[in-house]
Amino acid sequence: MRAVIQRVRDASVRVDSEIQGQIDVGLLVYVGFDVDDDDKDLDWMIKKIPNLRVFNDIDDVMNLSSMDLGHDILVISQFTLLANCKKGRRPSYERAAKPNEARLMYENFISKLSQTGLNIQSGVFQADMKVQYLNDGPVTIILDSKEK
Repeated sequence: MRAVIQRVRDASVRVDSEIQGQIDVGLLVYVGFDVDDDDKDLDWMIKKIPNLRVFNDIDDVMNLSSMDLGHDILVISQFTLLANCKKGRRPSYERAAKPNEARLMYENFISKLSQTGLNIQSGVFQADMKVQYLNDGPVTIILDSKEK
């Protein structure tokens, strides 16, 4: 399971010009699922993401998390995070979970993340989405559950 996490001032996702999810200050999380992902990968990400200390404290040091501050999280599914570009110029997505499996993992991920008590918003699985955000910092972090 891979995630690209960005600290944002605000973010929104639209499908067919209609807002599906919108947050103020918080984290924008793009998530992709590997064919070998299981509940352990999901649980590791659920524990890690809301507790990442990427927000500044009173001394302007990145020492606070979304959990500490009650910040929102916007989750977007993105199978292209599993792209392999080692051969040729066309990315291979053979490591990406099949759509039915990925959908279940995505829904489970959002459900478990919602149990943190934070405001969790999300995009629409497999939809053509338009994501708009104001990156803060910029702060961008890449997590891979296979590298824990």
